[in-house]
Amino acid sequence: MPDIITITINPAVDIFFNVEKVEPTTKMRCSAPKRDPGGGGINVARVVSRLGGDATAIYPVGGSIGRLLQKLLDREGIDSLVTPSHVETRENFTAYETSSGDQYRFVLPGSTLHRAEWEACLSTMTKLKDKPRFVVASGSIPPGVPDDYFARVVREAKRLGAQSVVDTSGDALKAALEECIDIVKPNVNELSAFTGTTLDSDHARIAACRELIAGGRVKMVALTLGADGALLVTKDDVFKAAPMKIEVVSAVGAGDSFLGGLVWALSDGQTPRDAFRVAVAAGSAAVMSPGTELCSHADVKRLAPRVEIEEIQTA
Repeated sequence: MPDIITITINPAVDIFFNVEKVEPTTKMRCSAPKRDPGGGGINVARVVSRLGGDATAIYPVGGSIGRLLQKLLDREGIDSLVTPSHVETRENFTAYETSSGDQYRFVLPGSTLHRAEWEACLSTMTKLKDKPRFVVASGSIPPGVPDDYFARVVREAKRLGAQSVVDTSGDALKAALEECIDIVKPNVNELSAFTGTTLDSDHARIAACRELIAGGRVKMVALTLGADGALLVTKDDVFKAAPMKIEVVSAVGAGDSFLGGLVWALSDGQTPRDAFRVAVAAGSAAVMSPGTELCSHADVKRLAPRVEIEEIQTA
């Protein structure tokens, strides 16, 4: 059994295409589509694999889109533990407007899962003979799945003796934080929504992270800030990564690449600071990649030495 297990309860096939200009009511001629596996945990597993790690992805699939998803992951050599679903796996769409350089992202909610289907994904994890070191629950929650689903994953990770890692938002994040997550990776907008405050300075952001830690909700917060870089906060340390000077091509997959880099590096025995460096390099590498493409190992290796990290002293 690999060191890292990922749970994706709302997987997808991501479809990317170019269009000259997005206009209402008009037939818009598009480029041939590119299809990639999608869903938070699935993408984390893909990044871990690209960086040389060993990860297994757990997810439900259904219909012809589900079969395509499995085929795409098989091509990448991703180990999967799949549970069948009665509903078609969803698709997401990203349109790149060539005349402006803008991206339009259409994210579908996914169809309603039966209780037996989402429970099957959880029981797949509970029946593992060999214990993983990290369990990553990432992505959105589809209709029919309770908001505390990732909280249940966190509880099971504890039973397995694994570190829990969560990347989600809204009520699902709120419920998971009641279980004391080992690592949480919100972006600044998600953390702001959770706290109900405007986090427009590093001081406010660090204070919000430290409040979660002091309240026993989480041990490590990896907070992505978009164009402002990222923060890594624990009980004892605060690190700030400056934004990298790179050409921004597509932001799709940057957060998943960041988290995949972080978890892979921690599983590799690297310090939190060094793992943070890999995470920032992976997220930046994804931003340099077109469409829905994730980071490449070569880009991460090339960018990591260039990541600027500052240790912030707090009272």
